[in-house]
Amino acid sequence: MRNPLSAVEIPVVDRFLGDGYVRNVVVMTFGSLALLALFGALFPESVAGDLSGAVFTGGMVAATARISAPIVLAALGGIFAEKSGVINIGLEGLLIISAFTSIYVAYVLGDAGILTGGNAQFVGFFAGVLASVLLAFVFGVVCIEYKADQIIAGLAVWLIALGLAPFLSTVFFGSVNTPGVGNIGWQYSAALVAVGTVVAWWTLDHTAFGTHLKAAGENPRALDTVGVSVSKIRHAGVILSGVFAGAGGSLLALGVGRFGGSGETMVQGKGFIAIVVYLFGNYNPLGALGAGTLFASLDALQTRLQQLGYGIPSSLVETIPYVVVIIVLAFVGRTRIPSAAGDHYETEE
Repeated sequence: MRNPLSAVEIPVVDRFLGDGYVRNVVVMTFGSLALLALFGALFPESVAGDLSGAVFTGGMVAATARISAPIVLAALGGIFAEKSGVINIGLEGLLIISAFTSIYVAYVLGDAGILTGGNAQFVGFFAGVLASVLLAFVFGVVCIEYKADQIIAGLAVWLIALGLAPFLSTVFFGSVNTPGVGNIGWQYSAALVAVGTVVAWWTLDHTAFGTHLKAAGENPRALDTVGVSVSKIRHAGVILSGVFAGAGGSLLALGVGRFGGSGETMVQGKGFIAIVVYLFGNYNPLGALGAGTLFASLDALQTRLQQLGYGIPSSLVETIPYVVVIIVLAFVGRTRIPSAAGDHYETEE
């Protein structure tokens, strides 16, 4: 008897298309860096020389690692959710709630003398992940069990976190900005991003769960036919989005050592950039890593260039991810949204 899941061939094709696409992006990125290094060496007094001096420094690497962590990890979480058929645009909210929770728990534990230094930060990190998972779980129940509109529910997650985190900070600390708890090194962010990317890639492409996850987003009826619960797989995908986004939000806050709740909070739209990143990466964890690192490096670069006297507005740099993804979608056409993403599914009895 033919396995119904054999009809879900598109994700396999996508893997090869995605790998070729990612390979092209990597070659172009490193080729550009090589040219920049060459022209910087040949013309040290030129703009290329300034750019080369700004890019190839330890400070630039550290800044890129810190900025890319919440973007890449949230993007990996978004891939799991959307591959399962659930569009989670509430990644921004998950980053916010995890960022605040990690700092709050680390501060309380340190202030009470229960834990000190890195131990308090370690527990705070996992507390932030847990808070994100709980919020993602509620989002999953509302969307999967009660079949709410996923876009509206995702916006609700963002708005709830956007209001709740600064409010709680004001209640507990008297300000939307929390006290400092000491920051962790950028190496932790870089290591966790690398590990998270490899785990996500392996899980999606080399495990039965990954096959089921992609089937839930491409052809849920085929998955249901072989006796696998579509709703359970989708719940797992949404919860994983909470795990990854929670890790990103915790790293963001602990990397700075405090939570800033002013305006859009310290997250500053990184959850929405994460959505752009996984679209740009064609739902490929390696592509998301490359795109997230690229956008983070541009953000870090504009800060460095301003220090060198180049008045590049940060608002202009912030538009780059969105402009790039529009160009990719319009002219390259590689990004392919899972067929059943955003669609509710009624299990056949």
